[in-house]
Amino acid sequence: MIEKKIHFVIDKTSRAKKIQYALLKKNKNYPIKQSNIIAVVGGDGFMLEILKKYQKYKKPFYGMNRGSYGFLMNKFKSNNINKFVKKANHVTISALEMNATTKHNVKRRAFAINEISLLRQSRQAASLQIINRKKILTKKLICDGVLVSTPAGSTAYNLSVHGPILSLNSKKLAITPISPFRPRRWKGKIVPFSSLIEIKNLNIKKRPISVVADNVEVRNISKVKIKINNSIKFKLLYDRNSILTKKIRLEQFRKQSY
Repeated sequence: MIEKKIHFVIDKTSRAKKIQYALLKKNKNYPIKQSNIIAVVGGDGFMLEILKKYQKYKKPFYGMNRGSYGFLMNKFKSNNINKFVKKANHVTISALEMNATTKHNVKRRAFAINEISLLRQSRQAASLQIINRKKILTKKLICDGVLVSTPAGSTAYNLSVHGPILSLNSKKLAITPISPFRPRRWKGKIVPFSSLIEIKNLNIKKRPISVVADNVEVRNISKVKIKINNSIKFKLLYDRNSILTKKIRLEQFRKQSY
């Protein structure tokens, strides 16, 4: 079996930095170009940031939670990490690509792993039209916003706004409205990975909106096109009890608590 040469990336939060010395004392930290595994120590937000930053190296990622919930992460451990990495299962996820155009015709491109969200940026509700290729999904949606979620992100913001949970191998995307006002009962759509979703701002001057791809924001947009980019993939490694497919399945059957 090929030796697992691990490069550690540790968040700068106090909770993550607290264990940095002990972790690196027990485990060799290989330079990124000599490594074959990238271990990410932090929370979900840090994991998303590092996935995109280090994607160019085409190496698998093993997350260890030092944040709060840690949905994308494994449990933290400082001993025998190499043993856990060798036994880990892998999950491959694709990125969402966003191509946004502002009211001044400035074009911005960004990628997301969880979701792309359109949000109103004033006291006025957003007025949106949503099209999948040539099919109009909703002609005029008055709402606080709308998001397009991947299966990996369907249990995050998407679930909080009552969107559907998608199984990781579903090859589907969820389009979920945020506080829809008209039509009030529009629940959104589940569409295939092959979709090309275009969302237009129907009232740019009076009802400005922004778009956010995970942690990249573009303000005052006129329209945005969203699709799966199959050339950008991320391989995530999980312990047997932390596998992402299992976490998503548990969320589907979790009882609501108050």
